[in-house]
Amino acid sequence: MTISVVLADDQEMVRVGFRLILEAEDDLAVVGEAGDGDQAVEVTRRLRPDVVLMDVQMPRTDGLEATGRIVALAGVGSRVIILTTFERDDYIFEALRAGASGFLLKNAPPEELVHAVRIVAAGDALLAPSVTRRVIEQYARRPPPTRDDAALERLTAREVEVLRLLATGMSNSELAAHLFVSGGTVKTHVSSLLVKLGLRDRVQAVVYAYETGLVQPGGERGGG
Repeated sequence: MTISVVLADDQEMVRVGFRLILEAEDDLAVVGEAGDGDQAVEVTRRLRPDVVLMDVQMPRTDGLEATGRIVALAGVGSRVIILTTFERDDYIFEALRAGASGFLLKNAPPEELVHAVRIVAAGDALLAPSVTRRVIEQYARRPPPTRDDAALERLTAREVEVLRLLATGMSNSELAAHLFVSGGTVKTHVSSLLVKLGLRDRVQAVVYAYETGLVQPGGERGGG
């Protein structure tokens, strides 16, 4: 099954490079390109790709605003991977808040780009430990959050535990090993808690865990 991709970057040479990398793979196809955020939204609305590779700094509408608009498109379901040359905390944090499913530096090796597209297209989120740490650091500088106990009460004790571990950046395989359960069981728990909390993916789950105080920066867990 072919994964369709839209490239959004204001530099044509960058788009050409990404296209060459992706179309060298049998299961990936670049179906459209955009030179600014407004074009990215329109092309995504029209073509409904599986994945959008989104630059941050673009004219007219930047990649962060465009990401939010794409995620909000009814019935489209395209997932966004933010690509940037800047490893800046505010970009990472705002990209996650905007609804991005992944974050990758432009100078990442080609195989990482290909892997990222496949992971996100499969419905998972590309949340590297380094990105998780930056999310944690952002919350460490904020006032103590307010617990959303009403929502958390919808979760079973095991689902709360899984959510806490997700917030540390654990992968499904790491979760399975830590909890002494199968990978399938972990996926079931993750899917269930996402549905109960109305979250799209594990990226949103990590942000939610810190925003609600379930997990505290520095590894301390919220009470309850």
